[in-house]
Amino acid sequence: MTALIFDCDGVLGDTERDGHLPAFNATFEHFGLPVRWSVEDYGQLLKIGGGKERLATLLDDPEVVRAAGSPSTDEERAQVVAAWHQYKTKTFTDLIADGVVPPRPGIRRIITDALREGWTVAVASTSAEPSVRAVLTGAVGAEVAARVPVFAGDVVPRKKPDPAVYELAVHQLALVPDHTLVIEDSSNGLLAASGAGLSTVVTVSGYTRDEDFTGAALVVSSLGDPGGEQLEVLADPWNIGPVGALTLTELAELAGRNGGRT
Repeated sequence: MTALIFDCDGVLGDTERDGHLPAFNATFEHFGLPVRWSVEDYGQLLKIGGGKERLATLLDDPEVVRAAGSPSTDEERAQVVAAWHQYKTKTFTDLIADGVVPPRPGIRRIITDALREGWTVAVASTSAEPSVRAVLTGAVGAEVAARVPVFAGDVVPRKKPDPAVYELAVHQLALVPDHTLVIEDSSNGLLAASGAGLSTVVTVSGYTRDEDFTGAALVVSSLGDPGGEQLEVLADPWNIGPVGALTLTELAELAGRNGGRT
């Protein structure tokens, strides 16, 4: 039986620009930090996996350090970052609960249909688990979300592009890699999935459309929805030829086709 593992941000919903970025900037305002990230700034910061890791870069700025009370030891700096991150996570989950980030095309359909067919469906993300759970619930509803295991945040010591989170999901769910397919939106995510030996479909997002997705089994604009937004095929090395919206049959065919055709 096929297994699907979804990334969260940029895959379940276009959360980076409309959710995480406003939450980060609200956090900076709350703590009186002399920094605001623009859409362009945040696009560059997405190369760093994990919200805590992005926040930690602020402590390279002497003005931010002073505004944060001049933490000097590694422990003090970690405590400051943890406090920022806790506030940011709460702000983000509140935004998601308010419905500011709708699910991407095809997400609700594919997850619901896959579970109905007896597939294993999971989410693996570098974001904090409360944030991931909020996005997942907003995308598919509480009843369906309760059936989807989540691997997120600090459950592994190294973030994407390291494959650790995907390796953990495969191990804990006893998945067969040749029957497992990852849905990602970024080159870091693709590298992580490929490093775990998993085939990957990329659904590009606003921040990632121009990244290098060499090695993906399929690259599309979205999963698509019949009667709704139609997908655009950007790279199809296995000649799957999806039209309009990806189907479970097409996704099952791509599972195990690791790395795409060369």
